Amino acid sequence: MSFSRFALIPEVLRAVRERGYDEATPVQADSIPEIIAGRDLMATAQTGSGKTAAFVLPIIDRLHRQRANRLSAIILAPTRELAAQIGREFELLARHTLLSAAVVIGGESMERQLHKLRKGAQVLIGCPGRLIDHIERGTVRLDQIQIAVIDEADRLLDMGFLPQLRVIMQKLPHRRQTLMFSATMASAVQRIAREFLTDPARVEGSVEEISAPPDTIRQVVCPVTTENKGRMLRQILLRPEVTSAIVFTRTRVRADRVGKLLTQGGVKAIVIHGERTQGQRNAALAGFRAGKFRVLVATDVAARGLDIPDVSHVINYDLPDAAENYVHRIGRTARMGKSGQALSLATPEERALLGQIERALKIRLEQESVEGFEPLAIVPPKPVKLFSSARMRARPSRMRSHAY
Repeated sequence: MSFSRFALIPEVLRAVRERGYDEATPVQADSIPEIIAGRDLMATAQTGSGKTAAFVLPIIDRLHRQRANRLSAIILAPTRELAAQIGREFELLARHTLLSAAVVIGGESMERQLHKLRKGAQVLIGCPGRLIDHIERGTVRLDQIQIAVIDEADRLLDMGFLPQLRVIMQKLPHRRQTLMFSATMASAVQRIAREFLTDPARVEGSVEEISAPPDTIRQVVCPVTTENKGRMLRQILLRPEVTSAIVFTRTRVRADRVGKLLTQGGVKAIVIHGERTQGQRNAALAGFRAGKFRVLVATDVAARGLDIPDVSHVINYDLPDAAENYVHRIGRTARMGKSGQALSLATPEERALLGQIERALKIRLEQESVEGFEPLAIVPPKPVKLFSSARMRARPSRMRSHAY
């Protein structure tokens, strides 16, 4: 569906064309008309589906038509990275209007955020913790908010933000439009939807659509022993088709160790995790986006909210402890319909984690041995139901070998 079908203002349509958005994604096509109509909305959408533009576009359209000159919309996100990404998207899509947004997140100067708010931002984008700080200081008032967006609601709950979320929602006018987006429809998400939304429109995909990664991601398991993980990672990164990669580890200490290993091996890599300052995290992401670094080593702090185009590979140096985290990790590649590859370096000790992922996604991940490494068989502890798609069946093959 063309964006022109939504009767958006010319300023928004121009920005959409400049962003290279030709047609609306399914979540955009289903959500935008309901939001424009003024209804509350509960939407489930997998990562990389274009949900940010699904709520940002109608917000810009509405506030520009109103010639809004005060804080009128609030967007809540679970992580600093996601809040910053939403802020960048808003800036690009509102570039031909006079609207502005203030991003309020921890780890950055409170004074700079206050300066942006005092200049008259119409939209506030932030994480619950820092927003509560502003509310308690009296630097933000929410009594004129018309639209509230709760993004990644499942992640907000997982991170323990429900008490802060309730405090914030109680500060909003009773008559408002509330939009909630979530990657999953867990029972806890449904409960807060009933608490905060009024007769919402529902935008839902099938269970497979929500739970499974996009078909444009080729998923591979590379069996390896624990002592050979580092060497295998470096060899994989030497493949010419690995033009830009995110490597996920389970802990901060491991991320630092892997980053050091790659740098010493001549790989241009940078590390991001929760113990880095916001300035360090911003600089790392900017360098990775600009191509200064070919590899970003990250913990799960980066699994959601990062919208980096053209990431060719996601590599799970450590398997995550939940299938949902696996989906969000590998969703950093194959953005907006592009293709990508996800490789998981799995040890025999991680076979239980692998089995959990395969059972949850109802697939059998294909296993490949890397030339130069002893072939291993990582067998899930229980049988799994396989997709009938030939793409998802195990196909024995070998990766290209490179001398390191």
